[in-house]
Amino acid sequence: MTDAIDPSAAVAPEPLKVAAIQQHCSASKDISLATTERLMRDAASAGCELVVLQELHATQYFCQTEDVTVFELAESIPGPTSERLSALAAELGIVLVGSIFERRMNGVYHNTAVVFERDGSIAGIYRKMHIPDDPGFYEKFYFTPGDATFNDGRSGFTPIDTSVGRLGVLVCWDQWYPEAARLMALAGADLLIYPTAIGWDMTDDPAERERQLDAWVTVQRGHAVANNLPVIAPNRVGTEPDPAAQTEGIFFWGNSFICGPQGEFLARADDHTETVVAVTLDRARSESIRRIWPHFRDRRIDAFGDIVKRVRD
Repeated sequence: MTDAIDPSAAVAPEPLKVAAIQQHCSASKDISLATTERLMRDAASAGCELVVLQELHATQYFCQTEDVTVFELAESIPGPTSERLSALAAELGIVLVGSIFERRMNGVYHNTAVVFERDGSIAGIYRKMHIPDDPGFYEKFYFTPGDATFNDGRSGFTPIDTSVGRLGVLVCWDQWYPEAARLMALAGADLLIYPTAIGWDMTDDPAERERQLDAWVTVQRGHAVANNLPVIAPNRVGTEPDPAAQTEGIFFWGNSFICGPQGEFLARADDHTETVVAVTLDRARSESIRRIWPHFRDRRIDAFGDIVKRVRD
């Protein structure tokens, strides 16, 4: 006769303190990275083991215009910015998710999230898969989409293994696509991460601003609910100009947040303050939620074939 399983014998994962960094950005990499470093140190001093930086945090958001001289900002990996972040991760003993305008080769550039281990080594990279091109966000001019499949056969939507868990790292525009979050979850991600640079056009009226912000927050909380995973979403703050049009540009709305596996807010920032958004995650909660809301058990994968079509016409 087989012995009964004792649920109490299972070892629950330790709680994990995490942080999302919300900051202003400068046209100077040195100034931006100095701000990043200061806030990272604050997060580490508060006991955070995982720190997530916002999208393209080393510079202002340059995609408001199309300008070939901007490609001079791109760096290889490893390169100066990744080496600086690597050294900070090692010094502070944290797992760090940073963001780099990557020069992969001449003519091929990516919007790349880089994950550093506690010892400063690179645990993995994620190259932004969905690239927007709409007024004020002309990213297709600068960024090649990430590879759908790595050279070793892995999907481009593959979590990155670290000492604090499997990180489902995505970037900004990816946050609007449930398929991306689901693929990360199906590959065993322990949490979803969305470094972001998003804000309002200065001509948007208050009602439109409220609708856009609510949509941004709601869709990511929905990914948490649908996949029973925590979500970390850092965004920048401050108004950044459009030099070509000589206008005020974009008012980045901040509101960085961390939510739990039922979409519940655990912490949320305002729309103007540089800050460290930090919480302690209960890493056993995702499994307990999946036992009562078994979304993955009930998926009708036999009926989803048409999802790979552009249009069902």
